[in-house]
Amino acid sequence: MKLKTRITELLDIDLPIVQGGMMWVGRAELAAAVSNAGGLGIITALTQPTPEALREEIARCRSLTNKPFGVNLTILPSVKPPPYAEYRQAIIDSGVKIVETAGHNPQEHVAHFKQHGIIVVHKCTAVRHALSSERMGVDAISIDGFECAGHPGEDDIPGLVLIPAAADKVKVPMLASGGFGDGRGLVAALALGADGINMGTRFCATVEAPIHQNVKQMMVDNDERATNLIFRSLRNTGRVGKNSVSDKVVEILKQPGAKFEDVAHLVKGADGRVALETGNVDAGLVWAGQVQGLIRDVPTVAELMGRIAREATEIIQRRLPSIAA
Repeated sequence: MKLKTRITELLDIDLPIVQGGMMWVGRAELAAAVSNAGGLGIITALTQPTPEALREEIARCRSLTNKPFGVNLTILPSVKPPPYAEYRQAIIDSGVKIVETAGHNPQEHVAHFKQHGIIVVHKCTAVRHALSSERMGVDAISIDGFECAGHPGEDDIPGLVLIPAAADKVKVPMLASGGFGDGRGLVAALALGADGINMGTRFCATVEAPIHQNVKQMMVDNDERATNLIFRSLRNTGRVGKNSVSDKVVEILKQPGAKFEDVAHLVKGADGRVALETGNVDAGLVWAGQVQGLIRDVPTVAELMGRIAREATEIIQRRLPSIAA
């Protein structure tokens, strides 16, 4: 099955469904499964401990699929930043054709990728950021609504408003991100002016996602209320799954004068990895979005994407025409 949009044409894929870059989750087996099912799978560069390890992971993905796939490079402020330029060079040297960038000040990276003919999709949380990225020369935008896992920005604009607001101004193809997990969401995104959807949390609850079954089952059991917004007072809002760790972070940061240092021991990325890999869902932060309320099962990636495509086609071909008749 194929659904044709500007995104499918740009990325040379059959379905306008992209797997977002996710720390510790965006590995070759998941990316390849998404690409093999007709979407665009994405490896998360910084999940790999070194640029050389990233080269090996890209090669491993290439051994699992002959379809297009991409690599995510997220640029975040840090006391001791990773060697971004070396990771960037590993992506270029490996012949990757599509990159998803995210985070702060991507200009240097976007320019270098574009010099090598790489398609760049930049993830944004505001219309003004999307327009800035478009001027920077990116090929497509992924606009991230307030419902998303990860960092939704500080404007608190949900997708129902953010997507059409961006579509009114952005000229390049655009993915809608945050809260998507089924065919209804895909059709809604298209109706709002997007050219496809970017899914993260929903792909975590699939057979191929390289995380523990307990975490997948947690997402099935959770509803749309089962997230916490952390770091609000620090102006670095993040949406994570609700567990004892994120509850504690929220409580501590409610206190007057609370600083990041007061919760640093609770939010270490290494602890989040332990939670994902061991299934101890209270070992650290588990990043998850409100779309948990729409997750009912743990299918294979192919089953999930086939279902989304069928649902979307059914709505487009049968339900909507009958309403407009």
